[in-house]
Amino acid sequence: EGKFAAPTPYSTSDFSNCVAAADVNGDNKPDIIVTNVHSDTVGVLLNTGTGTFLAQTTYATGPLPTYVITADVNGDKKPDIVVTNAHANQIGVLLNTGTGTFTTQTSYPSGNYPNNVIAVDVNGDKKPDIVVTNLEENTLYVYLNQGNGTFAAPTSYITDFKPWGLVAADVNGDGNLDIIVGDSVTSKIGVFIAYVDTQS
Repeated sequence: EGKFAAPTPYSTSDFSNCVAAADVNGDNKPDIIVTNVHSDTVGVLLNTGTGTFLAQTTYATGPLPTYVITADVNGDKKPDIVVTNAHANQIGVLLNTGTGTFTTQTSYPSGNYPNNVIAVDVNGDKKPDIVVTNLEENTLYVYLNQGNGTFAAPTSYITDFKPWGLVAADVNGDGNLDIIVGDSVTSKIGVFIAYVDTQS
């Protein structure tokens, strides 16, 4: 127990540095999603059910897809793909068709060099919103989910450092998710405490 066999290699494309796992085709088996950074695609490898995977199917992204996650952004109970396209200064959302394939990406402008992304419900409406770090702009962008698989224009927050690591947690116990950001250059982190805007 706690030991692993030698890895089984699967071909992807050039520089596959980020992976996610989710059941994209509804067969209750985790599939693999990978960024192919230098070919500007994400690859999806479907699980055969025996611990092996089919050859990847690729989907176009923007230039330099550095990070990928999955989340059900349109409420159909199927995981969609969210990717950061660093050289395009945008994020891309690819909706799941329900059969393990994905639509052409819808892109949303980000800050300079988006490099990390999470999907969490930041406003309490039970829909995953998108939070992105922008490495070369020293900002954090928050995109609110509109409930139909699309997102509102982002709200920008200044980090005052080169943001990289990104996680959400309710650090003060008020029922709202706060955002914790790691600095990729200096020895510090930043904690963004969520609050309810009583003026809106």
